[in-house]
Amino acid sequence: MHAHLQERSAQVDRARWRRSLATTLALSAVYMVAEVVGGIVTNSLALLADAGHMLTDVAALGLSLFAMWAAQRPVTRERTYGYHRLEILAALSNGATSIAIAILILVEAVRRWRNPPAVAGGLMLLIACGGLIVNLVALRLLRGGRRENLNVRGAWLHVLTDALGSMQAIAAGALIAAFGWRWADPAASVLIAILVAYSSWGLLREAVGVLMEGAPGGLDVDKVANAIMATPGVRALHDLHVWTITSGFVALSAHVVVESDCPDDVLWRARAVLRERFDITHSTIQVERENGPALPVAVKKPAPG
Repeated sequence: MHAHLQERSAQVDRARWRRSLATTLALSAVYMVAEVVGGIVTNSLALLADAGHMLTDVAALGLSLFAMWAAQRPVTRERTYGYHRLEILAALSNGATSIAIAILILVEAVRRWRNPPAVAGGLMLLIACGGLIVNLVALRLLRGGRRENLNVRGAWLHVLTDALGSMQAIAAGALIAAFGWRWADPAASVLIAILVAYSSWGLLREAVGVLMEGAPGGLDVDKVANAIMATPGVRALHDLHVWTITSGFVALSAHVVVESDCPDDVLWRARAVLRERFDITHSTIQVERENGPALPVAVKKPAPG
């Protein structure tokens, strides 16, 4: 009964996070279009750069929603892990596109730096303030889920960096409106482009790491190996592999050599250590008896006490 209530509560939380993500996605998409129009009307590269940055947020929010939907689809005989890797492929595409946008912004900023064009600083300032307000609302919507859900946390971080980009555009608009410093627009564009590239590079690197079956970031494989070796009855360990299926879904496979008279619960104990210490719930462990062929060992939970 308690487990059922926990599952029901988790479903309610996921539904609430999906609504928050959907609302944030709609707000970001609408204001992204407004910033593109505003950037063209005011001739502001900083606004266009911030719109490009907001495009990465829209893609990230859409990715988060898509991942929540895809994770619920059942596995098939052809796709035994389901559709989790679609999230990673989308993240790879998102990161690569964002870096390309950052490069284009930098090239245009350098061109404008040599001969800064006239920019409607007052209107630029007003539009940038509107973008900051949208980002603050989005941060408020996603605040509750960022501590509990990895996808929501990633979306929250994207919106946070975009809020910083809006602040840079606001500063540029204020300098242009107050002092006529045209160079502030390309200068802000460079800062925004660097911010986009920095956040996108982390996303791109993480996606490539997952596709290359690398060990999850922050997980010490040596500590995992030592924890398995410390299990009573285990004598040796080989062919240890730890990889990520998708965000928050870590898998492990290994061969362990056990003593000839090892306890029947050795496999259960090893998997319990992985679950409790490293939050690895999907593990496949091949048990081999010392000086003998590989033999199955009963999965038996020890008696209390």
